[in-house]
Amino acid sequence: MAQFTRIEVATAMKETGMIPLFFSNDLEVSKQVLKACYDGGARLMEFTARGDFAHEVFGELTKYAIKELPGMIMGVGSVTDAGAASLYMALGANFIVTPVLREDIAVVCNRRKVLWSPGCGTLTEIARAEELGCEIVKLFPGDIYGPQFVKGIKGPQPWTSVMPTGGVSPTEENLKSWFSAGVTCVGMGSQLISKEILSSKNYTKLTEDVKSALEIIEKVRK
Repeated sequence: MAQFTRIEVATAMKETGMIPLFFSNDLEVSKQVLKACYDGGARLMEFTARGDFAHEVFGELTKYAIKELPGMIMGVGSVTDAGAASLYMALGANFIVTPVLREDIAVVCNRRKVLWSPGCGTLTEIARAEELGCEIVKLFPGDIYGPQFVKGIKGPQPWTSVMPTGGVSPTEENLKSWFSAGVTCVGMGSQLISKEILSSKNYTKLTEDVKSALEIIEKVRK
């Protein structure tokens, strides 16, 4: 079961402004990445479950977070149906992120009061997601739509909370463009947790990069 309520998760998303995204089928690598992000100040992690037996890795990783990383909020991304969402919630997922808007996922997450964030690409999809109880909409792929799209939808719907994923990098220029447009938080994957860091196992650099990105977000929000 989830360790955090959906309100607590949404608040953490808004307060920190960033969710690192990551997947590995290697549990030890996953633990090192998670701890490095935690040490850098991240308090949410989206485990992008795209590989075989990903649920087994996630279950063990969540146990590790509960035991060793107090306050770390574990969630799962790339969830494509209600069955998978239910499985990951049973393994402790505190939030579910999907690449598309699926109402069957909304139903099972709402039933357990778990935050879900669907990938949307039109104002109609965003409005429907909010009708289904979505707190924070995922804009995906973010690099296709860009900050101007966010600025455009915030005009008629200033209450909409947006999290772009894809096209977000840990630079001041990029992050300023997104937060100036009005995003609530950003999802950041390979631009933050790079192949170079993983191949060299330079987790100290990852901690520094996460800390730097969070400092930039705090700065550009002022």
